[in-house]
Amino acid sequence: MSNVLYIKASPRTGRSHSVAVADAFVESYCQAHPEDKIKTIDIFERPLPAFDLPAVTAKYKIMHGTEHSQEDQRIWSQVISIIEEFKSADKYVMAVPMWNFSIPYRLKQYVDILVQPGYTFSVNEGGNYEGLVKDKPVFIAYARGGEYPAGTGKEAFDLQKKYLELMLGFMGFRDIRSVTVEPTLAGGADVAKQKRTAAIEEARKMAKEF
Repeated sequence: MSNVLYIKASPRTGRSHSVAVADAFVESYCQAHPEDKIKTIDIFERPLPAFDLPAVTAKYKIMHGTEHSQEDQRIWSQVISIIEEFKSADKYVMAVPMWNFSIPYRLKQYVDILVQPGYTFSVNEGGNYEGLVKDKPVFIAYARGGEYPAGTGKEAFDLQKKYLELMLGFMGFRDIRSVTVEPTLAGGADVAKQKRTAAIEEARKMAKEF
């Protein structure tokens, strides 16, 4: 039995293209793996600790083994609980829309909480970064209002997939699978519907071998 963590990073719920594709993936996955457990985190509903001055201060006091207060411990324990929840999963599913060519700010906050030395990455004896979340697959449903095909001038604007997969790779992920719905706006409603339908069909197929 595997534990699957489903991370929704869109506040649009029923209107979200990325969520629709990821939901279809999860539904198909559950049919193929009925014994597995799915845990869903809605990034826009889930309270996330602020990674502000008190959190940064607590982090360095505790990680460097210097004197710290009970309040420092309380603040840092909130961060660690998020990391432990994330690392406890065996597989991951994500629904991620493009916002201003990148990812939604709440997902960026979540990533900033997760990426901590000694927890999701380390520095090896050679001085190189090494991810600590290994041998776990992730499926990502992306959605974009425009199109940013590889090999074109628009590719440079895609800081959504590039950034997210860079950070996942930094944490140790190597098996990263994805489906992209694009364009959801630039081509009009009919094109968006066609692209969404095709992406859902592809996601359902991919889920059976996930």
